[in-house]
Amino acid sequence: MNDAMKERELVALSAIETRAQAEHIRQPALALAKTFMKSSRNRGFTLLEMLITISIGLIMAGVTFVALMPMFKENHVNAAYDTTLSVIRNYRILSITQSKRYILTFTTPGTITVQYWGVGVPVSPAPVTVATFTLPPDIQFAVQAGFPAAAPDSFGTGGTAIDFDQGMGLGSQNYIMFMPDGSSQDTLGNYNSGVLYMTRPGALYSTRAVSVFGTTGRVRGWRLVENGNIWVQQ
Repeated sequence: MNDAMKERELVALSAIETRAQAEHIRQPALALAKTFMKSSRNRGFTLLEMLITISIGLIMAGVTFVALMPMFKENHVNAAYDTTLSVIRNYRILSITQSKRYILTFTTPGTITVQYWGVGVPVSPAPVTVATFTLPPDIQFAVQAGFPAAAPDSFGTGGTAIDFDQGMGLGSQNYIMFMPDGSSQDTLGNYNSGVLYMTRPGALYSTRAVSVFGTTGRVRGWRLVENGNIWVQQ
């Protein structure tokens, strides 16, 4: 009886010692694991994680850029058209309000030069350049195959990019001169009517046009539309 009790006591003591030893081993292991986890949180991203994040960002940026490219191109055409139209209209107004002569020269691929031409007796002084404007690099004063035969305001046949001095028998001129009465003339005193085209090469329906009536100096803006392939006034 006594021997059995002693044996049970020994077994119980052995179990207690085993649990104590296990706890003694587990506590340092837990402390080490916590230290490792804190270290992992503090060390930030790994190089692989950073590369994956950057790759995803670049892919998203590329997709966005491709999606927005047509809008960028359209904005360039609109900017070229707005610049050309506003320069012509503004210097016509200045000719009237300042009683001065302004010559606007259009040069391919995309430059507008403005000169003031004073009046002198017996000879007028040489024109003086007062401003220069440049179209976006992908937009040009140009024509393309496929233009309709009916040009804006019936000025020409759509075969010449800068087509002024219509009906004067002098060939196509690349300038207009606004007078104090608001009319458009050439340097010989003839009324100067005509049209010029601006387009993005290879994109027919990106084309815009501006026409000028010599006698009144009236300025109109046009757009080539795909539906019917006709010029529509803007």
